[in-house]
Amino acid sequence: MSRSGTSTRAHPPIAPILLTAAGALVTAAIAVSATRGLEQPSVAIAFALFIAVGELVRITLPGEREAAPIGAAGALAYALLPTIGTDPARHDALQAVAVTAVGMTVGLLPHALAGRAPAADYPARRILTIGFAALLFRPIYLGEHPVLLDKGAVLTSFVVLVAVVTALVDALLAAASLTSRAGTPLGAAFINEVHALAGISSAIGATGVVIALATGVMGLWAIPILSIPLLLAQFSFRRYSSIRSTYLQTIRALSRVTEVGGYTETGHAERVAKLAVAVGRELGMNDPELLDLEYAALMHDIGQLSLTDPIPGGATVVLSGPEQRRIAELGAEVIRQAKVLDSVAYIVERQSDAFRRRAGQPDPSLPLASRIIRAVNAYDDLASGLPDPAGRARALERLRLSAVSELDPRVVESLSRILDRSAAYV
Repeated sequence: MSRSGTSTRAHPPIAPILLTAAGALVTAAIAVSATRGLEQPSVAIAFALFIAVGELVRITLPGEREAAPIGAAGALAYALLPTIGTDPARHDALQAVAVTAVGMTVGLLPHALAGRAPAADYPARRILTIGFAALLFRPIYLGEHPVLLDKGAVLTSFVVLVAVVTALVDALLAAASLTSRAGTPLGAAFINEVHALAGISSAIGATGVVIALATGVMGLWAIPILSIPLLLAQFSFRRYSSIRSTYLQTIRALSRVTEVGGYTETGHAERVAKLAVAVGRELGMNDPELLDLEYAALMHDIGQLSLTDPIPGGATVVLSGPEQRRIAELGAEVIRQAKVLDSVAYIVERQSDAFRRRAGQPDPSLPLASRIIRAVNAYDDLASGLPDPAGRARALERLRLSAVSELDPRVVESLSRILDRSAAYV
């Protein structure tokens, strides 16, 4: 039950389900493959090594998404492989899963030994999506009468179709994991995953399809040669992710100026940003919106630097509406000097505005990010220094009373659910 007595939104944990399903599939695949022996073992070993190398050079994409583009493309290519030279690829779906699992294990082992193992649902999702692709393609291709695949154009179309559907299944599994972990609505999480992975997933899918089809002409040389463009794209994604991480670190450093100057309590900006992003994620905000929200939450108090005397404890919640608005506007003006953060500046500028206008109707122009920052900032101001749950519950109850006019009730209830679910925010 939540602090208000209403039930907390419950989402069944998806990670154990994914791990169980993937574990069962891998166990069956390895057992069957070991019993029958590998079909075309040299091809299987080549793809397993390719997948392992891809896992070794995996990257972390924005949103803390684990990705191994080279390994994923190699696994997809093996699952959809029609021929090697003039010989048909005779491996079945279970062997495709077994080879993928072995390659991933070899590639992830150095990361695990170094303490950089990915989240548990990452390898599970990979196994399940590759298993899905293999089960969709290989039984039809290996059938006694593959009428639909007699012609090259039909085969190519079918391979592309399977690759597209597999990418959507992977996005759906990722969305289900996010919904289970953060409470994000499944539909919004799925759309966000599709948008977030569109660039890299399309490159992975295209490379996997091209390798699978070109192996019939080029043999196994298709694997290293045709993976070069994806490797270059991976370096570009890695560079972009590094720049974004550096940018965020810079903004975090700037957000501490108010703490160093004694205007806000230590850790206030970080706490507000962390909790605001959690609320935004549960309310279905996408990655670009969450990034702007995080930037704005980190810098929401920067306008306090204009004050002659710091507010006791930095708690802007005790100020009058005009005073809060002046600080917000000054902070927005400072942020606008960066020339590239206009959307963040607007969020900061509107953070002091009431949710409802004088007529009692919600203000449709008020950004959701501004509403979130206002509520989360007020909570942190009120709950700061209250280690006991009862004190924090009283702070939350004060927010609910303000939700009649000042705060967005939907944001306040989301905040309550998140505080109920995780002790990391309290």
